[in-house]
Amino acid sequence: IKGESLCNVYSANEFLTRVNLMSAYKFPEYHTPVNIGEHALVIGGGNTAIDAARCALRLQKINGIEPDVKIIYRRTETELPARRLEIEHAKEEGIKFKFLAQPKEFFSNDKGFVQKLNCLSCRLGDADSSGRKKSIVLEGTDFSIPCDLAIIAVGLNANQVLSGATPDLKTDKYEDIIVDPKNMETSIKNVFAGGDIVGGEGTVIDALGMAKKAAVGMLQNS
Repeated sequence: IKGESLCNVYSANEFLTRVNLMSAYKFPEYHTPVNIGEHALVIGGGNTAIDAARCALRLQKINGIEPDVKIIYRRTETELPARRLEIEHAKEEGIKFKFLAQPKEFFSNDKGFVQKLNCLSCRLGDADSSGRKKSIVLEGTDFSIPCDLAIIAVGLNANQVLSGATPDLKTDKYEDIIVDPKNMETSIKNVFAGGDIVGGEGTVIDALGMAKKAAVGMLQNS
């Protein structure tokens, strides 16, 4: 959406990497800072969104800020893809949820730092291919939510630079790499792939299992 390049708008990957792997919460003892605002928004509804929201709330507490973290999701709680236990724990910790809201555009102050998010209200329609009900935007229902920290946690698509530079590499309609599920070999002999790039379930365990299959396939082909 418009405004994603504003200051203090992070991807969930960057935010969580800075906090958990680079000790951003100990700046300046460690040299990788992360900015924590008084009003944090997380866009998304998966486990990563929950992780990011809870990290942001804890950082607010560490910095003496009154906790205010909201998760923005375009469907209802019933359709949230995050694990039920994660959702309940987030609520217990103080995370707020704004459902049936479609982010439209970020706005900044005069220094280029995010200041608010404009959204549109939604309603649920018929179920889509995932089995969840579609989110239908209601035009003319604009509203704004203040935020000085925003985290985008809506998932990632395959990097098309790889497939574009490798025409022999077969991909599906989502640009995910097609592999033989027995050994994870791609359409190019002795080239293997696994994890999210082949449309995995999105968990580390799933990716590790694919890597083990690929390793066996490599040994058998050697």
